[in-house]
Amino acid sequence: MAVDEDRKIPTSPEVHTPASTDLITLGRRIRYFRTGRGLTLDALGAQVGTTASLLSLIENGKREPRLSLLQALAGALDVAVGDLLADEPPSRRAALEIELDRAQRGPLFATLGLPSVKASQKLPMPVLENLVGLHGELARRASEAIATPEEARRANTELRLERQSRNNYIPELEDLAEEMTRRAGYTSGALTHRTVARMAEQLGFTLLHVDDLPHSTRTVTDLRNGRIYLPPASIPGSHGLRSLGLQAIAHRVLGHQRPTSYANFLRQRVEITYFAACCLMPQSAAVEFLEQRKKDKDLAVEDFRDAFGVSHEAASQRFTNLATSRLGIPVHFMRVGDDGALYRGYANDGLPFPADVTGAIEGQLVCRRWAAREAFTRRDRATESYQYTDTPAGTFWCSTQTGTTTTGEFSITVGVPFASAKWFRGRETTARRASTCPDEACCRRPAAQLARHWEEVAWPSARMHQYVLSALPSGAFPGVDASEVYAFLEKHAPREG
Repeated sequence: MAVDEDRKIPTSPEVHTPASTDLITLGRRIRYFRTGRGLTLDALGAQVGTTASLLSLIENGKREPRLSLLQALAGALDVAVGDLLADEPPSRRAALEIELDRAQRGPLFATLGLPSVKASQKLPMPVLENLVGLHGELARRASEAIATPEEARRANTELRLERQSRNNYIPELEDLAEEMTRRAGYTSGALTHRTVARMAEQLGFTLLHVDDLPHSTRTVTDLRNGRIYLPPASIPGSHGLRSLGLQAIAHRVLGHQRPTSYANFLRQRVEITYFAACCLMPQSAAVEFLEQRKKDKDLAVEDFRDAFGVSHEAASQRFTNLATSRLGIPVHFMRVGDDGALYRGYANDGLPFPADVTGAIEGQLVCRRWAAREAFTRRDRATESYQYTDTPAGTFWCSTQTGTTTTGEFSITVGVPFASAKWFRGRETTARRASTCPDEACCRRPAAQLARHWEEVAWPSARMHQYVLSALPSGAFPGVDASEVYAFLEKHAPREG
């Protein structure tokens, strides 16, 4: 592409139709040549036989000129038609004007509810640069808040590896939770709903149960009126409501701000979940309980669960917080769906989880021989099942409990290396399997005879795992319908007088 050295702008020897070029750029190039020749809109309009208002629309990219008018404009401005149709803005100012115009026409600007600023020649250059810079930063922040599936998985993987490096133990949250629960009256056993309410009261909040929470929320906190709204108690005495209340409290005591990225959102979720677990199973009481069971060589997640009145999954994950740092036991944890897909996992004992090229484990299929999947084949599922599994990384002992949700069955597994099995109930099990995964010959490759018979005539349709693909929506509160939340708060806020 040639360059006009006198004007320092790119020119093109080719002539395209106006429909093939960007109307904003075309308009700015016409304006550049017009002002360069000292012509007003009225003067140029008189030369080409049209009105100043039409030329203004063309220069602002709001009207497409006919080819005959474009040729007349080129003649009046003493340039080739190709010069008007070139793709590049004619100057830095024109480039900024185009960028501002495009930003103000975009969906992000529309959500702000602000009046647009006309990028006229009267707008000072520093102001123009400032506005374009601000729009660019808004777009960047909005882009960061919308995690693609790949970004979400990378962020999740980084957090998992970080937790692994510190044995899934966060001492500052342990100490904070211990202090707050003791101050609220906790002594031992399961944390009561009343104790959780007192913890909220110490921060100036009241817990309220409502049946019309916005669908996109788990809890809603009214900072102005000191209220934390929770769903109704569907299962009296269950740990779920206590956990939700504690997580809402955690946002306040940890000083969280609105998340600006998926990684930030995910880190906050990990922190509030950890804090809630520390309150439901306070470190001093939990360690005392577990140390005694270890001394008796009778460690069992189901006992830990029942002693503190929580779910099996909550007890299992809490066990991983304390097992290594306080009991000296390396451990792994898995939640696996009945289709074999790994939902959540943690390991610092050398168990090699299946992973994709980014290192993410979510959605990967675990070996059919592992206890997490073998448990689905057992007839008696009322209590934990136990199994030893020989793998290329060594032999592991596992305890597994199955459960059911509206979307299907799942299993919760806590396991340790063979040498640590001596501390656990169920170590005497004779159930033993051998796994050579990730070698496909272990459980993924079909028998040769079946493959020959069905390979060319089978066409299964894969099921989508939405929890793997979903990204974090953007907005003032990522993943939450803010308008629904504000309407909810307006409905429930106390009325003065």
